[in-house]
Amino acid sequence: MTTTGSTTAASTAAPVPAPAPAATARELGLAHYAARGVLDHVLARHGATFAQQVALRAAINADAPQTRDELVAQVQGSLKADPAGIRAVLDELLAKELLVADGEHLRPTEAGRELFAAVAAETAPISARVWGGIPAEDLAAAGRVLALVTARADAELAALTA
Repeated sequence: MTTTGSTTAASTAAPVPAPAPAATARELGLAHYAARGVLDHVLARHGATFAQQVALRAAINADAPQTRDELVAQVQGSLKADPAGIRAVLDELLAKELLVADGEHLRPTEAGRELFAAVAAETAPISARVWGGIPAEDLAAAGRVLALVTARADAELAALTA
């Protein structure tokens, strides 16, 4: 090691980062649960669950009011959950007056929209800290991998439930 004054040549070189491990199902799952844990914490402060938030988002983001069956299908597509459980979630949202029945359709109430907006406002700065600074090319690669994993898992689930 060469010494120059009080600084050594080895200590002035930038540290070399360790190579990133290849993504595995475990790492992808851990990342999902870490982010989900943040959202669950915020939702709990508002007395809501993840499934309720997914159902409420489906109702709010729909182009037109949805029937119960249409909302069940949308939420099932996201959560891969049992339709009976999703119907129970819709009943919870109706009981909390976050959704309202309008004939055969369910639509979000003002309280439902306010809850959704409050959760989004609370999670936005956290998401910015979590996702901020990740290079665009890394996000694009992750997006491609996650889309492929999702499509393959959806196909496997369809085969299992056929």
